Amino acid sequence: MLKKTVSFYNGVEIPVIGLGTWQTPEDIAARVVKEGIEVGYIHIDTAAAYRNEHGVGEGLKLSGVDRKKIFITTKIPAELKTYEEAKESIRKSLELLDVDYIDLIIIHCPTPWREYFLRRKDYFKENVAVYRALEEAYEEGKIRAIGVSNFNIADIQNILDNCKIKPMINQIPWYIGCRDEALKAYCNRHQILVESYSPLGTGKLLGNKKIAKMAEKYGVTPAQLCIRFALQDVDITLPKTTHKDRMIENAKVDFEISEEDMETLKNM
Repeated sequence: MLKKTVSFYNGVEIPVIGLGTWQTPEDIAARVVKEGIEVGYIHIDTAAAYRNEHGVGEGLKLSGVDRKKIFITTKIPAELKTYEEAKESIRKSLELLDVDYIDLIIIHCPTPWREYFLRRKDYFKENVAVYRALEEAYEEGKIRAIGVSNFNIADIQNILDNCKIKPMINQIPWYIGCRDEALKAYCNRHQILVESYSPLGTGKLLGNKKIAKMAEKYGVTPAQLCIRFALQDVDITLPKTTHKDRMIENAKVDFEISEEDMETLKNM
């Protein structure tokens, strides 16, 4: 049986399946979010960098669903690395989404994106400054939960060593063929939930013949198998689509992958 939510260590619940809006243009974001809520998604993931927060907020209103029933995540851009910039980003996200509070805000990346793969510098001091803006907004009731994204163990340890409130979540790429057991174990030890983005490997996994064969065994689509894998491997996942029929398909993952098949997928 698929559990609907998991809890942060502060008791706030987050739905285990969210609707990702990366690459969803502003001009269709309202329609996508409205349709997502209509078919049952109550967790919507956006980011300042996606430039669609206004559309996401519009979709929330158009749905007619009580704001308190929808979980909204957004992110402070990777390039913003000062307290002042982070504080302004939080203010602007609240304004664009047109809400009184945001359920979860995370630091999008420990480095500016252009430096993420080269990693010539650790932005430890800068990330502490950004995270302190999150702590302040959390203590003021503007955010219900705070966390990070794309952070490795050293990045998280830096926050633990220098900030008051430990991160509640680490949103990272996690899918068949892309896993980091050491990072997962570290997060688990510190009560930090692991959230998988790109559970379909940005679509690349859908053409994998081994995955397709296993999906057939369970009577599901390759996409459903990949999403279910992520949910059994970590805490939360964020499938992304702008098509209503795919939204419905992606949420139908109330089946169990056997331990043997999970091991096969983990080692693929």
